[in-house]
Amino acid sequence: MQYRIAGKHEIDERMGGDGYAQTMVELIAQDSSVVHIDCDLAGCSKASEIAKVYPAQVINAGIAEANAVGIAAGLSAAGKIPFVHSFGPFISRRAFDQAFLSAAYAKLNVKLIGSDPGICAAYNGGTHMPFEDCALYLAVPDAIVLDPSDYVMFINLLKKLYAWYGVSYLRMVRKNSARIYEDGADFEIGKGVLLREGNDVTIVASGLLVDEALKAQEILSERGISARVIDMFTWKPLDVELLLQSAAKTGCIVTAENHNCTVGLGAAVARVLAEHCPIPVEMVGVQDRFGQVGAIGFLQEEYRLNAREIVRKAARAVGRKRQ
Repeated sequence: MQYRIAGKHEIDERMGGDGYAQTMVELIAQDSSVVHIDCDLAGCSKASEIAKVYPAQVINAGIAEANAVGIAAGLSAAGKIPFVHSFGPFISRRAFDQAFLSAAYAKLNVKLIGSDPGICAAYNGGTHMPFEDCALYLAVPDAIVLDPSDYVMFINLLKKLYAWYGVSYLRMVRKNSARIYEDGADFEIGKGVLLREGNDVTIVASGLLVDEALKAQEILSERGISARVIDMFTWKPLDVELLLQSAAKTGCIVTAENHNCTVGLGAAVARVLAEHCPIPVEMVGVQDRFGQVGAIGFLQEEYRLNAREIVRKAARAVGRKRQ
C-alpha cells in the first residue's frame, strides 16, 4: 500500500463527480449492463458527461429518490447493474424502505452513492447534512457501507463495488478532499489500512477525519504519545481482525468520523470491543445533533471534527488506560 507522507496534508482539487463520471464511462465501456440513475443532480455527479457517451445508460428519475431506488431494483432484477446517486440524506432517509425491501430483501444488486456526507454539505445546511446515512445502511443485512478518505480511494472503491454483488452504500465527497494516497493505490473491502504504527493509543478514523487523525498523530508524537492510525473506510464489513490487533497492542482506542458517532463508526467499534476486548474507547464525531449552514472549516470547529479534538480524546483515553 502506498500513501502520502503525513505532514503535507495536501488538498486534492480533483472533483468527486468528475471522477465518478469518468469511472462510470469506463465501467459501461466494458459492461453494457451498467446503468447510472440520478435524481436531478447531473451537475453534482456529472451524469451529463456519462450521457454524452452512453445516453441509453443514464436515467434521470427526478427529485424522487425512493422511485429511483425502485427503478434500480427492477433493473437489477432484469440483469442490469445500477448505480444510483443523490445527496446523502435523500439516498438514505428518503429511499430507505425501497433500499431495504425492494433491493436488499430481494437479494438484488444495487449500488447507492451518497454525496456531500456530513458537514461536507456545508452551505446546503441541515436539511442536506446527513449524520445518520451510514447508520441506516449499517442496519441493512449483508449491505456494504464505505466512507472513503480521498479521491483515489473513492475511485478504487467504485470499481470494487462493480464486481461486488449486493446492496452497497458509498459516500462521495465532491470537492477538495485531502490527499492521503498515491494514485494507483488499491484497497480491499473489509480491510482497514494501517497508516501509522504506534504503541500508546489507536486512532480509528474514516472519511474527512483521516487527515485530521494524521495531524493529531504528529501533535501527539511531540507530546510523547505514540499513536497508531487506521483508515477504517470499510464500516461494514468491519475489519475486526485489525481492530482487535490494535486494541491488544495499544490498550485504548479513539474513533473519529464525520457522522453521528452514537450510531456510526464509533458505535460499531465499541460493540466489537465490548464483546472481545473491553478497553477504554473515546469517540470524536457528531454528538447527537442536527446539521446547520456554514463553511466546512466553521463546521469542523462547531462539531469538534478536528485534530485538536482527536488529540484531547487520545490523551483522555491514555489516561483512562493508565488508571
